[in-house]
Amino acid sequence: MLEPIKRVFQSPDLRKKILFTLAILTLYRLGSFIPAPGINAANVQQCLDGGSTSGGVYDLVNMFSGGALLSVSILALGVMPYITASILMQLLRVIVPRLQELHKEGPSGAAVTTQYTRYLAVGLAAVNATTVVTMARNGTLMGGCALPIVRNESFITALVMIIALTAGAMLVMWMGEKITEHGVGNGLSLLIFTSIAAGFPTALGAIGQTQGWTVFAAVIAIGLVTMMLVVLVEQSQRRLKVVYSKRVVAGKTYGGNATFLPIKVNMAGIVPVIFTSAMLALPGMAAQFSTRDDGTMPEWAVWITRYLTVGDHPIYMAVYFLLIVGFTFFYVSITFEPDEIAENMRKYGGFIPGYRAGKQTRDLLAYVSNRITAFGAIYIGFLSLIPLIALVLINANQNFPFGGAAILIVVGVGLDTIKQISSQVEQRNYGSLLR
Repeated sequence: MLEPIKRVFQSPDLRKKILFTLAILTLYRLGSFIPAPGINAANVQQCLDGGSTSGGVYDLVNMFSGGALLSVSILALGVMPYITASILMQLLRVIVPRLQELHKEGPSGAAVTTQYTRYLAVGLAAVNATTVVTMARNGTLMGGCALPIVRNESFITALVMIIALTAGAMLVMWMGEKITEHGVGNGLSLLIFTSIAAGFPTALGAIGQTQGWTVFAAVIAIGLVTMMLVVLVEQSQRRLKVVYSKRVVAGKTYGGNATFLPIKVNMAGIVPVIFTSAMLALPGMAAQFSTRDDGTMPEWAVWITRYLTVGDHPIYMAVYFLLIVGFTFFYVSITFEPDEIAENMRKYGGFIPGYRAGKQTRDLLAYVSNRITAFGAIYIGFLSLIPLIALVLINANQNFPFGGAAILIVVGVGLDTIKQISSQVEQRNYGSLLR
């Protein structure tokens, strides 16, 4: 059992990459416990001990930051500004011709797009930091906690907090890029993985203490079954056979071989969950801002507060599920382009047996993609409902450890990282494998 681990650390280069990755992840977790300037850490801890939470999309941000958001640390925003910027750039590529041109230029265009994404991430981080500081000052960040968590209400203090949180988000982005460049695996994904995994012991311990160890054992069993199902679906794909015709260029023969075009069941990943959480948070925020001076709300705001802000209501669950399904189809339609794939296959002499290059190939790809996406959308929707069902059955919070975005990220990143390490081990031990 220890032999694979021994083989990993026998390679100096791979060992250096793994140790570098672990060092960055350690610094990231340490930064999550450093409070932002102007924050009363003692009052924040008392509010957290009392179970106060913001709810809505900030629960998702708090989970992605490993609890740093509600602790109002310097890394409170985590990776969310950069993730949101990346998603927006993908969406804008459809409507902005310049971004579409950069996409077609290959690596050089990707470098420019990455720089644009960084600039957008800075702007989003500043906006998010302003929102978090405002919520911290008016007391809405901690929900029902009445203790003041900001020491000074002055404008200078607020400005310093906003700058600190924005700089922290940029530091997290830099850490992720350095892991990708000098470490093992995708840096941003590993940072999210670390944040979510760090919250598992606390969440499981809270369930065991409040609900009993019988419920704790049941949750562990549900978690194991869910992980196995996620591994099965995440590894599932439809493979379309593609044959390339032989071509003679400058006296050399190219092509003449067959390969496969893999179409994953879950091509959207966790993006639909992020979209849906953000969309469902908007009505709740609008309802909060509509509160009158006497503390009352309009009828529409009361209806939203009752049915669209708490995850244990059937209306909330139905809207949540339908939005995830809709966003899954929308996102896949943007990222998986049958026209572009069919054109590239035709350009290099490839075709799917039984289908002509061009329109027939494009129609087949669209048909297969839509059918697989239908199953993938339902799968993401039901998986995301697990925390909401747990909220009803065992009174757990919406950050239930074995469901939704958490389990998708933990399993997906874990599988991808293991594959990359195994691939590098095989490359460095290729001679021994032959022997």
